Amino acid sequence: MAEPAGGILSSLIRHPSFELRHSQIIRLPSPFLRRSSMHVLTKNLQVATSGKGTYEITDKIEAVVGESKIENGVVTIITQHTSCSLIVMENADPTARRDLEEFFDRLVPENADYFEHDAEGADDMPSHIRMVLTRTSETIPIVDGRMQLGTWQGIFLFEHRRAAHWRRVVVTVMGK
Repeated sequence: MAEPAGGILSSLIRHPSFELRHSQIIRLPSPFLRRSSMHVLTKNLQVATSGKGTYEITDKIEAVVGESKIENGVVTIITQHTSCSLIVMENADPTARRDLEEFFDRLVPENADYFEHDAEGADDMPSHIRMVLTRTSETIPIVDGRMQLGTWQGIFLFEHRRAAHWRRVVVTVMGK
């Protein structure tokens, strides 16, 4: 990647107050910090599920973005589980989500005789595989205080277990 005119990155690295150590945050010289007014808000949400399926959480995420008062930045959402995931999916027609759920049931069936990990039941290993094939986090740009989702896009928690669960979702909004 080309460096901006004037070699800003090179100047930073040569600056006497610049430090970079293993597992540490880069410390920028104070004049750079004064120009930045980055804000961060982190909220922990609980999402109730009643078993396998998709659960729209777009409104909950929008509420956190609104509360943050951040006009331009990003929102990052992560679920802290290994048997559910987060997806951006069509939110207008529920048949699209039902088709996705059916596809995953066929792709990773329960009771497969080759699964060893079944400590929590027949849906245990399939739920982990479904999570790995999707994602546990999403990052979405914010412009003018609004998430930049498409017209038919929504954010969903995708529950891969048959039993009801309370799922933790961490939402972090960063920007100006």
